[in-house]
Amino acid sequence: MITSDLLEKYNAVKKAIGKNETIFEEGNLPLHYYQIISGEIKMSNYNDDGREFIQGIFYKDQSFGEPPLFLNQKYPANAIAVEDSEIFMLPKANFMKLLEENPTVSIKIIKNLAQRLYYKSVMAAEMSTQEPEHRVLKLIDYGITHFDFKKDHNGYLINFTRQQIGDLTGLRVETVIRTIKTLEKKGKLKIINRKVYR
Repeated sequence: MITSDLLEKYNAVKKAIGKNETIFEEGNLPLHYYQIISGEIKMSNYNDDGREFIQGIFYKDQSFGEPPLFLNQKYPANAIAVEDSEIFMLPKANFMKLLEENPTVSIKIIKNLAQRLYYKSVMAAEMSTQEPEHRVLKLIDYGITHFDFKKDHNGYLINFTRQQIGDLTGLRVETVIRTIKTLEKKGKLKIINRKVYR
């Protein structure tokens, strides 16, 4: 997203985050711009029954948590490291100055936010009306297009766990497992050594 040189020029600091460590909590006011150097971060919250709903999963060179930063609103979700990660943290005032002084970066941020809004719109429609098979394939196909899923002779390796697929689509993990097996029988997915390929 933003080059490391430019982030460091505006006094961004690197921070190591351990697996399952919380970066910020739902209800906190935003103080920093965050960008991933390595690892994987999820933004999620919980319903009244304690069921997790993943708002998004973010990878190397992606940023997360910007909308509340621009709006000066509290975070609507928690940001948690899925694995050991390293991130850049840039104070809000420095981030705003960076954007003012670098219009091409501002355009990149706007495009990134627009892409996320588009994803939310597509997935909201899918989750409210479609069958599990359709939901799972839509999420996987979106992931192939917009995340860095690796391709080999088996196809695209889907980096989401079954639990993450459930949390992203609003399905129970048991339903996801059954759905993936059904999609495998229909030839739409492959399962090789417990890994899912498209």
